Amino acid sequence: MSAPAIASSPLDRDVIRARVESALHEFLDSKAESAAARRLPADVVHSVRSFLFAGGRRLRSQFCTLGWYAGGGTGLPDEVVRAAAAMELFHAALLMHDDVIDDRDTRGDRPTVHRVVADRNHGVRGGQAAERLGARAAIVIGDLGLVWAQELLHTSGLSPDRIHVATTVLDAMRTEVGYGRYLELVTAGRPTCDLEQAWEIVRYSCAASMVEGPLRLGAVLADAGPAVLHALSAYAHPLGEAARLQDELSDVFGDARSGRTPTLRDLRDGRHTVLLVLALRHTTPAQRDRLTDFIANPRPTEGDAALCREILDTTARFEVERMIRDRRLQIHQVLTEAHFPSQAAAELDSIAEAILNREAPQR
Repeated sequence: MSAPAIASSPLDRDVIRARVESALHEFLDSKAESAAARRLPADVVHSVRSFLFAGGRRLRSQFCTLGWYAGGGTGLPDEVVRAAAAMELFHAALLMHDDVIDDRDTRGDRPTVHRVVADRNHGVRGGQAAERLGARAAIVIGDLGLVWAQELLHTSGLSPDRIHVATTVLDAMRTEVGYGRYLELVTAGRPTCDLEQAWEIVRYSCAASMVEGPLRLGAVLADAGPAVLHALSAYAHPLGEAARLQDELSDVFGDARSGRTPTLRDLRDGRHTVLLVLALRHTTPAQRDRLTDFIANPRPTEGDAALCREILDTTARFEVERMIRDRRLQIHQVLTEAHFPSQAAAELDSIAEAILNREAPQR
C-alpha cells in the first residue's frame, strides 16, 4: 500500500472525513457515468448521494481508520480510506431500509428516500400507489447500496488476502445487523421482562454496525493480532451499548445537548428496549397496565404520554443512567490496559467521549 502525504496529523478527523467523502463522490461519479452510458435511471445514484451527504459525522469511517491505527497501521493509504468509505455506504443502505421499516418520513431535517420517491409520484399514481412505490423503491435502492458497499471494498485496491479478511468482517456485520433488526421486529408490541433479549437487540443492531465492525475491519487490514481484536471488541461493546441506552433515554425524556425532543417512539412502537424491560420489572400492576395500554393504543393522548414518561422516570431511568456510567468506566479501563499505539488510544477515548457527550449526531 502506498501512503499519500497528509499535511496534518493522520488521525485528524476532518482530514479523514474529507478523504472518505472524496472517495464516496468518486465512486458515485463512476456509478452515475455507468448508468448514463447504459441509459439507466439517474435518480438511483442521486438518491444514494443525497442520502449519504445529508449530514452525520462519518462515525463508521472514523472507527475503521482508528482500527487501522490501533492495529499498528501507519499513514493512511488510499486503499484503507476506500474501505472506510464502504462502511459509510453500507450504513446508509441500512438506514434506508430502517426508515421503511420504521415508517419514518424524515431523518434529521431531511425527507427519507421512500418519502422523496412517494412525493415525486403522488401526482402521477395517486396517494396509496405512490406510498407503496416509495417503500418498494427505497428497499431496492438500499439493496443497491449494500451491493455497492461490497463493490467499493472489492475495488479499493487492497490485495486479495486483505479483500478476503475484509469481506469476512463485512459479512459478519451484515448477518449480525440482520438478526438484530429481525429481533426488533418480532419482539415489538409484546413487552416482556426478558433483559437478555433486550441486550441482544442492542448488541446486534447497534454495537455491531456502529463500532465493532468498522473497528475490526480497519484492524484486520493492518494485520492486527487476536489480542488487539479482542481489545477493540471490549471497547466497542460498552460504547455501542451506552450510545443505544442514551438514545432510549432521549426518546423518552429528550436531550438538550443534542437538541433531541422526546417522542416516545420506542414505546409507541412497543420496542423491546432495556428501558422498558427495567420499567416492567419494577412497576406496580397498575403502572404495568398503563404502559401496555399505551403500546396497544394507536392514538395515545398527551396525558397518556406524560403518565408513561413519569412511570419510566421513577422505575427505570436511574438504573439506565447507572448502566451508562458503568460502561464509560469499562471503556476507559480497556483503553488503559490495551496495548494500542498511544495516539490511537487517545483518539479512541476522545471519540467515545464525543459520542457519549452527544457531540456527534447519531445518524
